[in-house]
Amino acid sequence: MSDPGLPVKISVKTTIDHDETFELRVFGTYLEKGNAAYLRYEETVEEGSVRTIVKMAQDNALILRGGAIKMRLPFELNRKLNGSYEMPFGQFATVTKARRIDYSYENGKGRFDVLYDFSMEGAQASTYQLEIAFQEEKK
Repeated sequence: MSDPGLPVKISVKTTIDHDETFELRVFGTYLEKGNAAYLRYEETVEEGSVRTIVKMAQDNALILRGGAIKMRLPFELNRKLNGSYEMPFGQFATVTKARRIDYSYENGKGRFDVLYDFSMEGAQASTYQLEIAFQEEKK
């Protein structure tokens, strides 16, 4: 992906079991390639810097994180998929099952929403909702 992409403002909201919510606002880039679109952004967490790529399509998605935290979370509607979550103290096997995947982009504004069950190392699944809104950053 050598194309630098379109500069965008990104708002990320994660809700766990309809109870706990985390929000993040960052600047990043948006790029369409083939039948998918990609959002790229970087954030700073306690462990250090984390680069995130979100691949979005109509019926599947993939979240890749690299840096202080490494993560691979694949999503496909109504299918259990294996992924991984790696932190400085170890790597963990994850399982995701997407219940809903919505992606749209029009006139410089986009939305990505995925509702999914997530479990790590065989623990009981929690329900996560990831909502990402992004919009072209005007110069």
